[in-house]
Amino acid sequence: MIFRNAAITVTLLLSLQITPAVPTRGEEYSSSLRRRHRRASSNNNILYNFRGGVIDDKYDDASIDVATMKVEGGEEDKICIIGSGNWGCAIATVLGRNAARLPFCNDRVNMWVFDEQVALPSDKTTAKLSDVINALHENVKYLPGVKLPSNVIAIPDLKEACKNATLLVFVTPHQYLPDLLPTLRANVHQTRCRGVSLIKGLEFDAETKLPVLISKSIERAMGGSFKCGALMGANIADEVARRQMCESTLACDFGDDECNERTRLLFDEPPNFRVSRIRDVAGAETCGALKNVVALGAGFVDGLGFGGNTKAALLRVGLLEMARFCDIFYQGVERGTFLESCGIADLITTCYGGRNKRCAEEFAKLQLGEHKANCDELWNDIELKMLNGQKLQGPPAAKEVYALLMNRGLLDSFPLFRSIYEISFGGRPVSTITEGIHVIGTTFVSNL
Repeated sequence: MIFRNAAITVTLLLSLQITPAVPTRGEEYSSSLRRRHRRASSNNNILYNFRGGVIDDKYDDASIDVATMKVEGGEEDKICIIGSGNWGCAIATVLGRNAARLPFCNDRVNMWVFDEQVALPSDKTTAKLSDVINALHENVKYLPGVKLPSNVIAIPDLKEACKNATLLVFVTPHQYLPDLLPTLRANVHQTRCRGVSLIKGLEFDAETKLPVLISKSIERAMGGSFKCGALMGANIADEVARRQMCESTLACDFGDDECNERTRLLFDEPPNFRVSRIRDVAGAETCGALKNVVALGAGFVDGLGFGGNTKAALLRVGLLEMARFCDIFYQGVERGTFLESCGIADLITTCYGGRNKRCAEEFAKLQLGEHKANCDELWNDIELKMLNGQKLQGPPAAKEVYALLMNRGLLDSFPLFRSIYEISFGGRPVSTITEGIHVIGTTFVSNL
C-alpha cells in the first residue's frame, strides 16, 4: 500500500509538470536559507511558483516574536466557531488547545451549536446537544469518544456566541450561511474581525451562473473591510481529533504579515496538525470543493472492485480536471496550489477514506444489484443510513458543476466530471466510469 500511494503521488506530480522543491516553512529553515531559496527561484519560474506563488516575502525576512504578538489596540483575539458537527468539533480541539497557550488569544473559544436533542450514551435519555457538550466536553452524536478542551464552550444563541469575536471559523453547511450572516455582521468586532472558512463547496451566482467562492460570499455579506480566508487540506475529522499527524493549508491575505501569521498559529499544532500558508484562496477553496466530485468516481471504482491502477488513473485525470476548472473560471490560481495539502493530499485522502467515497461505493454496489431506486432518493437513503446526520458534499457539487459546464458548452472538456454526474443522477451504468478516465488536451484557456 505504501508503494502504491507513492506511485500515485509521483504520477500526479508529473501530470502537473511541476518539479518538487524544498518547502519554506519558517520553523524549518533559517532566514538566510529562505533568502537563498528565493534568489534561486528567480531563475526557475516553476520552482518559484511551487507553493502557490510568492509566500510572505516580507514575513520571511521579518523576526516576529510570538510572545509579543498582540492584536491592534492591545486586545486579545476572540475565536468563535460557527458549527459543531464532526469537523467543527475536531478543529475545536486544536483551536481550544492553541487558544489556551498562545499569549495573544483569549483562552475561551465559543462554539455556536444548532441545538437538537441527543441521546446520552450512559442511559439513553435525551438532552440538548449544547448542554451535553458543556457537561461532558464531548459531542456524543457527531464526534463520540473525543474529549473537547474545557475552554471550548457550546452556545446555542448565535448573537451571544459571536459577540465581539475577532476570528470567525466557519464549519457549517454553506446553505445555512444566508440565515446566519446578518446576525454575525451585527455582533462581531466591527473593525478587527476576519474569517476562515473550512466549508468545502461552491456557490453559483443566480444571474451569471458562474461559480462564487464561499469565502467571497461571506465577505460580501459581512461588509466593510471584513476578509475571509480558507483552511483546506487532507483532514479527515476523526483523525485530526485523535491527534494523528496531518497537514493543512491556510489560504489567506488579511493585509498584515503579523495578522496572517497570528491566524496561522491559531490553527498550527505541530507535530500533529501542521499548517502552512499560501495566498491563493481561490485555488485552495476550489480544490476543496471539486475533490468531493472526484471522490464519487473513486467510490464507483471501489464499488466495481477495480484495483489501484484504475484509481490512480482516476485521481490523475481528476486532478487535471480540477486544474482545468480553475484555469477557466478563476484568475491567478497558482499551479503550486495543487501540490499543497489542500490539493493533491486532500484529493488522495478523500478518494481513499472520505465520506463521499464511502457513500459512492455503496451507491455503486446498490446500482449493480437489484436496487434501482431514483438516484436522488438513493443518495438521500445512503446519507441517512451511513452519515449519522452529516451531509454529503459530492452529489450536490457534481450537480452544480455539471449545470455550469453544460451552460458554458464545456462538457466535452471534462469527461470525468461528466461521467460522474451522469452515473450519479442520469441513470448511466456505474460500469461506464472508466470511459471518463482520459485527458482532453493539456492547455487551458479561459472561456469567459
